Amino acid sequence: MIAPHGGTLINRLVAENEREALLAKAAGLPSITLNSREVSDLEMITVGAMSPLSGFMTEADYNGVLDNMHLADGNAWPLPVVLATKGTDAAPEAGTEIALVGECGTVYGTMAVSSVWAMDKERELDVCFSGTNEKADHGHPAWGYIETLGSHYIGGVISVATLPSYEKHNDYRFTPVQTRAAFEEKGWETIAVFQTRNPIHRAHEYLTKVALEQTDGLLVHPLVGDTKADDIPSDVRMECYHALLNKYYPLDRTMLGVYPQAMRYGGPREAILHAVCRQNYGITHIIIGRDHAGVGSYYGTFDAQQIFDSFKPGELKIETLRFEHSFFCKLTGGMATTKSSPAGPEDKIFLSGTKVREMLQNGERPPAEFTRPEVADILVRCMQVS
Repeated sequence: MIAPHGGTLINRLVAENEREALLAKAAGLPSITLNSREVSDLEMITVGAMSPLSGFMTEADYNGVLDNMHLADGNAWPLPVVLATKGTDAAPEAGTEIALVGECGTVYGTMAVSSVWAMDKERELDVCFSGTNEKADHGHPAWGYIETLGSHYIGGVISVATLPSYEKHNDYRFTPVQTRAAFEEKGWETIAVFQTRNPIHRAHEYLTKVALEQTDGLLVHPLVGDTKADDIPSDVRMECYHALLNKYYPLDRTMLGVYPQAMRYGGPREAILHAVCRQNYGITHIIIGRDHAGVGSYYGTFDAQQIFDSFKPGELKIETLRFEHSFFCKLTGGMATTKSSPAGPEDKIFLSGTKVREMLQNGERPPAEFTRPEVADILVRCMQVS
């Protein structure tokens, strides 16, 4: 099976017999409150989905990520995974220990603080989220998040007693240990993953089925952390995935699980993040289509494919399955790309999650060329309820 990124699958969850002692220790420490994105990151660090990270990034790791997309230890890493002060709260000192508490009041564990530094929010926005099409500005969703933070980042190794709990999708929250065990039980040696924050429309279905032709199995792995307000809610999307997979996919070669990370809308850099984290889940191939993790017009159409070529051979063990812009071809009556169809512009119907959302907001039912009728039924019903 494919090795985890960095070679070792990290586990920062203490043993059951150590849990009460860690919580008692945390009760006597100064605390910092984690927002929802930081809670998602804490969960992913803890279970190894963000290996080789064993905690929130230090200043050396952070600067390495911004400067050259590598951690201080030399491992490739594209975007910050950081813990921030909030409001006007003072930052703890390096060498101290703090308790990690959610906005709900849950105590998750502790962090040994090894690094504290002042933020340069504009630098982070510019370096991490500017694309070839546009320079990142305050209209980018990343700024909407960054500007809510305080003045300092705090880095260090975490020890976790309690993982976050959720009201939704708990039967599909598989850790990397669990997905690796499932793949082994199924006899899958090569596994493709489909990252999505949208319902699966016909173009997505086409990409995933081409991937299935090349691998032993497919993990549909929708992101269920924070997304933009106009993205379709995760519970609606999950209903769509079930309807689609149950009727149109071979269930013995397909698996559904949720991915707890929050969206950064980081385009090419986020494509790398999605890839290295999926490698930790045991994935060997990741589908990268047009404008992966993009937003607006900040990134070039295929920037998220080309960025993989900037790493040295072997740095990223997961392989990419790169696809052209697919479309419904009226000439052939099915999905295609320019590589497989001779259709002219008048015979191509291009699909996108954005277009589907626009149609629903306008009270239009997505046609069969866009999405399967079972999925359209769910989307129309849920839009009417909302």
